[in-house]
Amino acid sequence: MSALRPLAVYVHIPFCVRVCGYCDFNTYAGMDAVKDSYTAAVVDEVAAWAPHIPGREATSIAFGGGTPGEMPAESLVSIIEAVRAAAPLAPDAEISLEANPGTTSAPALRDLAAAGVNRISFGAQSFDAAELAFLDRVHTPEATAASLHLARAAGIPSVNLDLMYGLPGQTPAAWRATLRNALDLAPDHLSLYALTVESGTPLDGRVERGEVTPLDPDAVAAMYEEATEHLATGGYRQYELSNWARPGHESRHNCVYWTWGDYLGIGAGAHGFLEGERFENVAHPRAYIDTVRRDGRAIAEAVRPDPATSMSDWLALRLRLVEGFDPAEFATTFGEPLETAAGPPLDACRAAGLLEDSEGRLRLTPRGRLLHNEVAVQVMLHLRERAGESPATAGGGGPAVA
Repeated sequence: MSALRPLAVYVHIPFCVRVCGYCDFNTYAGMDAVKDSYTAAVVDEVAAWAPHIPGREATSIAFGGGTPGEMPAESLVSIIEAVRAAAPLAPDAEISLEANPGTTSAPALRDLAAAGVNRISFGAQSFDAAELAFLDRVHTPEATAASLHLARAAGIPSVNLDLMYGLPGQTPAAWRATLRNALDLAPDHLSLYALTVESGTPLDGRVERGEVTPLDPDAVAAMYEEATEHLATGGYRQYELSNWARPGHESRHNCVYWTWGDYLGIGAGAHGFLEGERFENVAHPRAYIDTVRRDGRAIAEAVRPDPATSMSDWLALRLRLVEGFDPAEFATTFGEPLETAAGPPLDACRAAGLLEDSEGRLRLTPRGRLLHNEVAVQVMLHLRERAGESPATAGGGGPAVA
């Protein structure tokens, strides 16, 4: 076993062909002219981090966005090589890439596989053409199948499909059809996300103007429960609230987030968590490039969360895992028994049937998985009140999960 401490590396690629109306990520369209400069800045930022991460081994590299698959393959390969130069790469490191269906060529996929990319996630979202149009997606349902087959042919061993449910006007039958189409393609992993109306997005504006009516929350919950049944029947194990995998294909990079591991955030607007400190990079790509040229790194803000925030973040993340966690891990991390720190809200959630103790672990019940946010909020409020803070004034930054 390696004596080096593990470190995940997240690389943000903020470019998209089109920014979808529901998206509130740090993404930009129409910026092809800066892609080369951006790649050079990312490579330089990785090199600038090298002196700050001695004794660390990169166990995963995840390209997120935006749409990393829109970048030239040689740019992504140069970033992978920069990470290899800055920190030893674990022999079994997971190197993952997000891509749009229909926009990644066979030669590019082969080049990426040769560079070590062993996991790719296609933003399928739906297999209904009208739903894709509503979501501002640029691909067709057929493009998803074609891209998955190209990835298989290139030798990429793990393929994920992202799907969205709870769309305005979406019927149970349409959702079932999308699930069937996805299962017919036999991906190794599926990530399912309910559509949320994020403040300030074009979709939010459409809702405010009465042009779009969000789906009833009970209907959204029913879609989630139906998906859980379908995927279990299809041989997929749910290991996280929004993620299902065939054995051995769980996202190791994302598990770093959920288990409070260290991760380096590289690129415009990227978030990182290192040695108990959270940081966020300069957001706009051009400003990011200028900052890296001037300073090497591009940190816009860094904060060491207070104990109450750290505890509530830890619990919120660990409860996303279907297996839950051993309460002794909390005590080891924070030097205080879990029941001392957060007993009252946890007991209330147990009484409400949202939490259960099973085989020495605390976890959400199936009903609790639908109400994870409510459980997390109750724990957060208790911890902040215990610390003498009001929710409006409590400090610290929450985690950014890719």
